Amino acid sequence: MIAADVSLARALVEEATKKSGLIWVRGTGPSRALWHVWHEGAAVLVGDGPGEQPLPAGLEAGSPAEVTVRSKDKGGRIIAWTASVAVLEPRSEEWEAAVAELKGKRLNAPDAEQLTERWAGECRVLRLTPGEPRTDLPDDSLAAVPLPTAAITRETAPAALPRLLLKRRGKR
Repeated sequence: MIAADVSLARALVEEATKKSGLIWVRGTGPSRALWHVWHEGAAVLVGDGPGEQPLPAGLEAGSPAEVTVRSKDKGGRIIAWTASVAVLEPRSEEWEAAVAELKGKRLNAPDAEQLTERWAGECRVLRLTPGEPRTDLPDDSLAAVPLPTAAITRETAPAALPRLLLKRRGKR
């Protein structure tokens, strides 16, 4: 790649990652879809604690990770990049700045007042700094069987529900 292509690819990494609600991250195991924020040139995410997203195996300080960014509107892959993983130390200056950004984007937190305390004591905050963009994207979809999760549908919808919702009103 020439220098112009590299800088263009890095700009695409930043813009696509900023705008995407989810990124797919792979450490040593299967990829996981993770919510994140873009902060000071890197994707920052929180997880591995009660009530938070599970992080993929192998995301340790200094380890590499593969990140795939999807389109927000169509959901298809836009770009993939290799990241360097850093685990932010709780209560450090960098951790405080990252958590301030994450807290603003965290939806439906059950304990919004104590969120930073819980993250400091029970969760990990990671910084994924982009390395080289990958230009060797595969042609196939890479679709995989969903990973096991504790999240389930509470119960099935009643059989009559579609009829009740779509019931025609009487003629006027």
